[in-house]
Amino acid sequence: MTSVIERLRGDGPKFSIEFFPPRDPADEAVLWKAIRELEPYDPAYMSITYGAGGSSRDGTIRSIARVATETTLVPMAHLTAVNHSVAELRNVIGWYASVGVRNILALRGDPPGDVYGEWIPHPEGLTYAEELVQLVRSLGDFCVGVSAYTYGHPRSPDLESDTKYLVRKLRAGADFAIAQLFHDAEDFLRLRDRVAATGCEVPVLPGVMPLTTMRTLQTTIRLSGAPAPRKLLDRLEPLADDPKAFRAAGIDVITELCEKLIAEGVPNLHFYTFNRSKATREVIARLGLVPARA
Repeated sequence: MTSVIERLRGDGPKFSIEFFPPRDPADEAVLWKAIRELEPYDPAYMSITYGAGGSSRDGTIRSIARVATETTLVPMAHLTAVNHSVAELRNVIGWYASVGVRNILALRGDPPGDVYGEWIPHPEGLTYAEELVQLVRSLGDFCVGVSAYTYGHPRSPDLESDTKYLVRKLRAGADFAIAQLFHDAEDFLRLRDRVAATGCEVPVLPGVMPLTTMRTLQTTIRLSGAPAPRKLLDRLEPLADDPKAFRAAGIDVITELCEKLIAEGVPNLHFYTFNRSKATREVIARLGLVPARA
């Protein structure tokens, strides 16, 4: 199984895609339609999220297993420590290995129901993401990623502390990090530079979501943990009652953001797809990232 870090090597920028696990057969059909539509575009890797406390664990494992055995894509599975004992985590990691998945995004995870709530570790579990990284590494030849926050984790007192803890995760054995959503390319680049200034050379990749509706804009603001800049709101909010115009402008905004990142040498753009493919395909086509055979 090819690793994520192997796929990131080489010339030119690449992109990756993220999905969430299906809740029912109808969701599964939507997911697989998007997967099949994006497969010919040869993303560097694809990932499927893992619900808080393992609430979507079975769907994640089933879907990742299908990707590993039925597609040409390089799969990465998410794993969180929320509500899991070490024994349960070992079992999940073993299940991933058994279906041929060797790329894992190791996340501590947020408190169920409230990202700002108090973190309460499982009595037989783990407390920090770096411990989960070490556990995954101890169980086999895995490529391991971690999360990063462009504006700092909600519970971090400041960016200096947040960078210190991110670098600890990276030095615990992570091969790369994926940054949560952000509003300006410069915001992400400052995160990348903060990590590099510590002497840590592990790549940090930007998470990007096409802005196709007011709802996606609101989701980006919520997940980023930072208010949107006035210039972005001035560009998009006047179009709130014109879905077609909003979508066109939103795609322009994200394409411009990605162009700035590529110009700064960012090796990979990680797209949150919400299990749809059209907007992502439009952006990567504009960026010239479509392989000749697609």
